[in-house]
Amino acid sequence: MKSPWLLALAGLTALRLLAAALLPVSPDEAYYWIWGRALAPGYYDHPPMVALWIAAGTALAGDNAFGIRLFGPLGVAMASVLLARAGEALFPGRKVGHWGAALLNGTLLFSAGSVLMTPDTPLLVFWCAGLWAAAKLHATRDGRWWLAFGAFAGLALLSKYTALLLGLGIVLWLLAEAPLRPWLLRWQLWAGGGIALLCFAPVIWWNAGHDWVSFAKQGGRAGTAGTGSSLRYLGELVGGQAALATPIIFVLCVAGIVMACTARFRRSDPAAGLLLALTLPATLLFLWQATGSRVQGNWPAILYPSACLAAAAYLDPRWSRWRGAGLALGFTLTLLALIQAAFAPVPLPRRNDPTLARLGGWPAFAARVEQARLASGAQFVAAEEYGLAGELALHLPPGTRVVALGDRWDLFDLPSPPLGQKGLLVRSERRGGSPPLWPGAREIGGVQRDRKGIEAERYRLHAVTVAPQDPPLAWLPLRR
Repeated sequence: MKSPWLLALAGLTALRLLAAALLPVSPDEAYYWIWGRALAPGYYDHPPMVALWIAAGTALAGDNAFGIRLFGPLGVAMASVLLARAGEALFPGRKVGHWGAALLNGTLLFSAGSVLMTPDTPLLVFWCAGLWAAAKLHATRDGRWWLAFGAFAGLALLSKYTALLLGLGIVLWLLAEAPLRPWLLRWQLWAGGGIALLCFAPVIWWNAGHDWVSFAKQGGRAGTAGTGSSLRYLGELVGGQAALATPIIFVLCVAGIVMACTARFRRSDPAAGLLLALTLPATLLFLWQATGSRVQGNWPAILYPSACLAAAAYLDPRWSRWRGAGLALGFTLTLLALIQAAFAPVPLPRRNDPTLARLGGWPAFAARVEQARLASGAQFVAAEEYGLAGELALHLPPGTRVVALGDRWDLFDLPSPPLGQKGLLVRSERRGGSPPLWPGAREIGGVQRDRKGIEAERYRLHAVTVAPQDPPLAWLPLRR
């Protein structure tokens, strides 16, 4: 690779690490931080890879935003290098890999999303690694790459169950390309599958011991009925992806996949077949899902590594000027989003600023909760929402214990608070008029979370006492 490309990637990675240190921790990240302090082979929501990355990062840099996110920007930098090498293996000498990786880094999903630590971050890293291994297999016909692909696919499965689509895509590629079908009879392919299964085995073992709860939760999302029309959800899916990929790069990706289809079916191009196999089945699945329920904006992120390579490889020179425009727009939008999230220079209300809703005001809010706890004489703070519980555990003073309640906490190996202790339950007003989950909770006040005086959310405070009839309760880990 040419050094200017690597220097640009290094500079971008440095900026992402800076943003990782400056941006407040989101509720989901705070929840995953608890995972990192209570390591297990599986969790209610996802496999354990995000917990392992956070545990490693906080061991090196502490229980703070930078430690939680440390391996996100570093992993994404490695994924960018591997995607560029995949493009070079599939399309030698055409700089497809450089442009494909650049386009991927220009999307909000990848560029800004990589600053936050969620299961999608390691998933995308290992997905790109799996694509690289498949590309090297195509270029070299060396069966040992099946072993590498199996390892990367297994690590992707340890990140998020959506990684099943990576294996599905490769199987479809093998079946569709006649020259590749002999691999089905060779031991390297099956050994790679065995490696993937071995990597994923701890998650299967954990689910088997917990009534398959995680598989049931994630599998139950497919095809579930929603409250809106299918046209509404489809419109949200397409519009949301155009925004998160940024409009120009989204159009380039769609056009690239269309042209890859032409190359595959007119010229029997196996490289095009690989990119299509990793894009079209997952796209169809998300479109089908959107006919019955909402598809979250981050779910289709796995489509973009192969789609960006297709855009770089199959669009003719007339499209080249749009690559630069797409990158300029993507990086500008990413920079503006990160600046708003970190410093809020534009005083937008919650309805117009998702960074306020998710990131705004947590340290000051925790300080107000601590004042209310001391005033009420409570011995701990409690929360029903897992993200809120995580934020409180991360931001309250180190000596203040946090209790989380709800069925999911039964799945953690965490102790329960002793009977008779008194606490302060913090509950968002957005939960509506439903009564608290904690029996006998008595409302005693309220507190607001805001950023620079702009309200993010209001919460009610309740006095509670630990009793035998309470729902599952868990002491959350203390910040180190």
